[in-house]
Amino acid sequence: MTKKFRHTGSSPSAPVVEHLLGRRTLLQRAGFLGVGMSLGVGLASCDSDGATVSAAAQLPDMARDLMKKTGIPGLAIAVVHRGETLLAEGYGVRRAGHSEAVNADTVFQLASVSKPLGATVMARQVGEGTLGWNTRMRELLPWFELSNAETTEQLTVADLYSHRSGLPDHAGDDLEEMGWPQREELERLRLLPLLPFRQRNKYTNAGPTLAGIGVAGRLNTDWATLSQTTLYAPLGMTRTTSRYEEFAAQSNRAVGHVRDGDGWVPGAPRNADPQSPAGGASSSVRDMANWLKLLLAEGRWQGRALVSAAPLQAAMSPHSSDGEYGYGFNVGTVGAGGPRMASHSGGFQLGAATCFMVVPEYDVGIIVLTNSSPIGVPEAICRQFLDLVVEGRQTADWWARYSQALADFSAPVGSLVGQSPPTNPVPPRSLERYVGSYQNDYFGTFKVERTPSGGLSIALGPIPQRYPMGHWSGDDFVYYPSSESIPPGSVSLLRFNPDVGSLWVEVYSSNGLGTLMRV
Repeated sequence: MTKKFRHTGSSPSAPVVEHLLGRRTLLQRAGFLGVGMSLGVGLASCDSDGATVSAAAQLPDMARDLMKKTGIPGLAIAVVHRGETLLAEGYGVRRAGHSEAVNADTVFQLASVSKPLGATVMARQVGEGTLGWNTRMRELLPWFELSNAETTEQLTVADLYSHRSGLPDHAGDDLEEMGWPQREELERLRLLPLLPFRQRNKYTNAGPTLAGIGVAGRLNTDWATLSQTTLYAPLGMTRTTSRYEEFAAQSNRAVGHVRDGDGWVPGAPRNADPQSPAGGASSSVRDMANWLKLLLAEGRWQGRALVSAAPLQAAMSPHSSDGEYGYGFNVGTVGAGGPRMASHSGGFQLGAATCFMVVPEYDVGIIVLTNSSPIGVPEAICRQFLDLVVEGRQTADWWARYSQALADFSAPVGSLVGQSPPTNPVPPRSLERYVGSYQNDYFGTFKVERTPSGGLSIALGPIPQRYPMGHWSGDDFVYYPSSESIPPGSVSLLRFNPDVGSLWVEVYSSNGLGTLMRV
């Protein structure tokens, strides 16, 4: 589902903008991720209470300021402290050009904030003995395989939730966006080249998805039902779901927006059900405040242990090779040597950007949900708030830092972006030489077809997504892809070799699988 986010640190730290890309190094250079740590809960002195209340009081002005700067239609914020909700408010509108206001009960798509939410569902199952973090996936999903047999045998739930399985960045997202069924997509992951097992961490949606459907299957249910019965319902999260259909049926629902020049317009609907454990949840800030309270109380809710402390502690502790990711959570500190923090960001290019941060030592948490594609607004608000709580002042221009770092996320891709077509192109061969079906085992079949106007189009996926093709030069053509993981303005080269019957698709070539052969 989706593309995603991340972060890094030394002095500053912030959440991982993971569900939108694989651009971790960019954010690391910007200094956004905290130092690796082990979470433990100890309360800062009560002197912090006044700072937290004061910081929460400044959030409405922060929100309105960033909305004015960016033009985004709407956002909602919640802050919790010592088991209480200090703030739960909405600002702006649910849909640009309409009057329906965002409030604390407006439901937003969470994107990759679904991962730590889902990891909490998993932690409850670990505490109840349904499985362990180190349960092997062979026990849960015997049909699932990777390209290395030894890795397949050793792969655990923990490996998938900490992104150290060896799968490449955002493995399988391209298939999901083309419309392949979930099982088919996950089975085709066996065709991808692997990185060294447990030595590199590459962010994927497929990892938590596999773990989630595995544990749900063990309990003879589905992921959305498991999440509802074991976490959302007990926490009183009545507006939270892991099913797109239920989100879409909500009347008080935020519509996702994408940039259109200097403004924002509604984006295409994003149904992330195939990756529900990784990015398919939706919720309101009032509901999510209850989840933040659960995290800060080490799994206790209304006087009882809803989630066992030990597996939740494990999820919020570092397990990745760089020490900055747990099981579905980013881990770090608020500044160099500052208090420990757990966090995560999420986003859909089609119109969602989310972020939460919790600091156990101060017993404080914040979540920000927006209805625009990711440009750094929720991260900046969260980090500005924590600066006021911990330092009593702003230590950096967080909006400038996040917006600059995330600008790369929405940058068009393709070697021909920004280039003008050749003034004297080599003519193509007869267009009939290019028409036909091209196939490989990973992507399946792409079809090149004649259009009614006499040109060419390319059709991708099992439910064909058609794009008109333009000639570039010789056997090179282009098309302009549009999907969750390919930013607007992207240009993909299509390179034919009619003599051998091959087609190379640039935007799908990152894993070496971009060449298809004519059937």
